[in-house]
Amino acid sequence: MENVLNIVIAVGIMVALAVIFAFVLILCGHLFVVKRDKKIEEVQNLLAGSNCGGCGKAGCAQFAESLVKGESVVTDCNPTSVANKKKIADLLGGGEVGEETVAVVFCNGGDAAIDKFSYQGYGDCIACNSVSGGIKACPTGCIGKKSCVNVCPHDALIMNDEGYAHVIKDKCTSCGVCIETCPKIIIGRIPKKAPVYIACSLHCKGKEVKDLCTHGCIACNICVRSCPNQAITMENDLPVIDYTKCTGCMTCVQKCPTKCIKVHE
Repeated sequence: MENVLNIVIAVGIMVALAVIFAFVLILCGHLFVVKRDKKIEEVQNLLAGSNCGGCGKAGCAQFAESLVKGESVVTDCNPTSVANKKKIADLLGGGEVGEETVAVVFCNGGDAAIDKFSYQGYGDCIACNSVSGGIKACPTGCIGKKSCVNVCPHDALIMNDEGYAHVIKDKCTSCGVCIETCPKIIIGRIPKKAPVYIACSLHCKGKEVKDLCTHGCIACNICVRSCPNQAITMENDLPVIDYTKCTGCMTCVQKCPTKCIKVHE
């Protein structure tokens, strides 16, 4: 009987301690709770939710908090739609929202670009680039070993039949993962509504370009002279398009002798 009584007392003590500890935990939870600004959740709900890291933060939750604290700007997030960026800006008291962009590959060399050697190593652009700057003789030529294709979280990049990477505009969120991955630094952003883009990154004279790639820009200035809206200028032997002036007339596309001005589709 004494043993039973001891067990009952021990159980009672344990139950009492459990109740006390639970009460202490609840009390601490109320006393030390960190109140989260409701705006953070509202902003996070308006973000694209891709958690791509393109903004420089660990994810959308951290970016939302950074926005509310004024440590970041909404234009740092490319995947979020312009409409939602405007809502976020209004919620936080205004600010620039920019325009919707997508990534493009500023190269259309591929099989038309001369190879320096036959690469037999691991099939990745980054690995290939570590060997004498990659397989292509053109220093800014797409290596074509799919590093950008492999890292894209939205399956927005493909290797086309001509041997260079191509961005599928309707799938691209402009997160920037491919831009950071490309060892040749030939992927960048243009406005999503842009009608055309320059698919070459080589700043060289015509003869030098021809020795490296038959699809490269030869700096002939035909696009500059023929553009009816003066939307194209030549900078360091490569055309630059002013998209505020470009109307999409396609004159430059038709006139370009090497076809390195591409329709954005």
